[in-house]
Amino acid sequence: MKLAIISDIHGSIMALELALSRLDAWQPDHYLLLGDLLNHGPRNPVPEGYNPAAVAERLNELAPYIMAVRGNCDSEVDQMLLAFPITAPYNQLLVDGRRWFMSHGHLYRPDEVQLPADSVFLSGHSHVPVLERQGDQILMNPGSICFPRGELPASYGCYEAGVLSVKSCVDGRELLRLAL
Repeated sequence: MKLAIISDIHGSIMALELALSRLDAWQPDHYLLLGDLLNHGPRNPVPEGYNPAAVAERLNELAPYIMAVRGNCDSEVDQMLLAFPITAPYNQLLVDGRRWFMSHGHLYRPDEVQLPADSVFLSGHSHVPVLERQGDQILMNPGSICFPRGELPASYGCYEAGVLSVKSCVDGRELLRLAL
């Protein structure tokens, strides 16, 4: 199974199209969206290519393959534009026998959620890519495809055959990698 992990689109159709163009050749089976999909938010500038309606339309094309959670910039009005649910503050799934916990990162933190050993904790929110083992959990933040922070470029995450990675939207190169 191939999973694309995207966070913090913030309404930028340009950023979304760039990330999806990198992912198209890889052909993910599903997309895990970690929130802040349509709105830029009051602390962020208006991003280049800001077009929330176009982002909603493009994501709706992928709706059968999307699982999403709500970010701090997402609202009930956003849900009206989307053909998949985004209002859950978290989601859990089983991937290759391992429990994955998805949240945006503003409500739940790894030390606040009781998960079995070797669980994967996915979050966005900080816009800083992270991929590491912390105690008996695996933490992943794919970064932001729109407003990258820290030293790494705009990025998204991938999972395939027991390996998580964070990849650059700019050139598709692998920035971080962790075998589960």
